Parts: sequence; C-alpha cells; structure tokens
Amino acid sequence: MDAFEAVSTLLAVRAFQPKPISAEQIQRILEAGRLTGSGSNGQPWHFIVVDDPADLKKLAELGKTGPYVAQAPVAVVVVIERTPIAVSDGSRAIQSMLITAWAEGIGSNWVGYIGMKGINEFLNIPDNLDVLAILPFGYPVKQLGQGKKKRKALSEVASHGKYGSPLR
Repeated sequence: MDAFEAVSTLLAVRAFQPKPISAEQIQRILEAGRLTGSGSNGQPWHFIVVDDPADLKKLAELGKTGPYVAQAPVAVVVVIERTPIAVSDGSRAIQSMLITAWAEGIGSNWVGYIGMKGINEFLNIPDNLDVLAILPFGYPVKQLGQGKKKRKALSEVASHGKYGSPLR
C-alpha cells in the first residue's frame, strides 16, 4: 500500500493474533523509526525490541494503559533523551514505525507516555533517559474497517492564509 493509503487507513490495534512477526519485518519497522527526520539530526531515540512472553507480560503491567501488550508477539519500547525536541522527534519516529507496520498488515497502538515507573529499571535503561512509549506489534485479531475513521472535516481543521479563512 502506498504512504497516503497507510496514513488514511491506519487504526489502533489492541488485539493480536499469536502469529509471529518475522525478523525482517521487525528490522523494517525499526529502520522506519531510525530513518525518520530529526531536529538538527539529533536522533534522540533508542528502540528496544522485546519478544519474550514473560517480558511482554511485565511491560503490560508496567505500562498500565496497555494490558494487550502481553498478547503481542513483539513490542518496541521507544526511549528518548531529555532534550527540548526529543518528544517531538520520538513521536515522529513512532508514527513512521506505525505506518510502516500497517502497510505490511501489522497493527499497533501507542501505549503509555513519559513517566512509566519501573520500565527503566526492568529494561536496564539509564536514569537519564525516558521511556516515551511502548509499541506492541502484531497481526490484528479481526479484520479492521480500513479507512472508516471518525475525523473532523478538513474544512474544520485547515485554513488558507490566516486562521479561520476558508480553505480553497
């Protein structure tokens, strides 16, 4: 699928088949994150691949907002430096990984946000770094209605020239 189709059909996935994801697909997802643009080319991120079922279960407990991490065949923990643009750059890398996975039929969802206690210690992450998110990856359990998003009309979120001027 092309980039626009992936963006326009991407949905959050919270239930995964037990089917494994190939090492090549994981590598491609990570490469998408690594190749993402970064302010001043700082690349303030690090990606930790977790595929041990016991570790995924522990991440699900520590992440709190994503119990479904335990059912995913693999998760990527996105770690960032503490710089002024790290959250922005890390978020860009996350979106690149989600879109790349989706284009290959693999679903995911952003779990957690900075402040997830215990993950640094559990994954041996240095104290000067923050966990931005946990991204569980897997094949969706059910067929998702691609493209059926509830979004505001473009005219409600875009203007031309100045805020509030109708889009041409």
